[in-house]
Amino acid sequence: MRTPPPASDPTRRTLFASALGGAGGLIGLSLAGRALAQPASAQAAPAPARGPLFEISLAQWSLHKLLYGGELDALDFPRFTRETFGLGEVEYVNSFFKDHGADFAYLTELRQRCADHGVRSGLIMIDGEGNLGAADAAERRKACERHFRWISAAAFLGCRAIRVNAAGTGTPEEHSRQAAESLHALAEVAQDFGQFVLVENHGGRSSDGGWLAQTIRRADHPRVGTLPDFGNFQIESGVWYDRYKGVQELMPFAQAVSAKSHDFDAEGNETGTDFRRMLKIVLDAGYTGPIGIEYEGSVLPEVEGVRATQRLLERLRSEFEAAR
Repeated sequence: MRTPPPASDPTRRTLFASALGGAGGLIGLSLAGRALAQPASAQAAPAPARGPLFEISLAQWSLHKLLYGGELDALDFPRFTRETFGLGEVEYVNSFFKDHGADFAYLTELRQRCADHGVRSGLIMIDGEGNLGAADAAERRKACERHFRWISAAAFLGCRAIRVNAAGTGTPEEHSRQAAESLHALAEVAQDFGQFVLVENHGGRSSDGGWLAQTIRRADHPRVGTLPDFGNFQIESGVWYDRYKGVQELMPFAQAVSAKSHDFDAEGNETGTDFRRMLKIVLDAGYTGPIGIEYEGSVLPEVEGVRATQRLLERLRSEFEAAR
């Protein structure tokens, strides 16, 4: 995982915050969350010098059918991940505990269950909290405010980041500048909690790797980064961005990576993405953080789809380790 670059010029940070009405005046985060959140220094233990090339984590969305169907409770996600797959890190999706972002009794229970099963909390993927790239400044400000509780929740759980979306309106240039302003304002809050604000290629303009990379550069904050996803490169119906080019463009800012999978051939390879090629791009960028399984297929049941993705990642990891 890359070390954040030096902080940008404070005057410029102030200008970005002012564009949203002043981030400092908007912060309505729970004092309990700030007091109980773990300090940044306690977020993650350093990796051993010659450990695996990367750890494998599990994105909660991989089990969304089980969760939405009531077969798996969100509080049991850490236990299920450890016992079923032997994995030690999870990536949450806020949709599965939407009403508990500021509920510290619930978050305490979730954190305890992680501790009970030796599972780390990696990040929270945030959806449905407003358009950070909206043309209207008041709408952007409201969207930022709705993300603040998730920054606090992520820190409380011991995460290192939240993943946000960069949806918005206007020309590509306008949309980029609007999203960058919101990302910068969020990062001003996130840095006090030891958190990163990550943007995923997640449909629309965000699936244009060049556009998203430029937006991240415009945000101009050491706590703003990316979560490149192997498969989310559909800009609109019938229009796809080159996934390998897109991941390569986003890797310089990556603080997490999502290994999206759908289906597998008889040899266990993903049929839509060349995982070997994609992992080479990731590793050549110097990335050493976790790679999250995000199974979205419909042929295999969710548990089997996760296992197939895990086997593929583990096999390729062994190949790359043997060659280093």
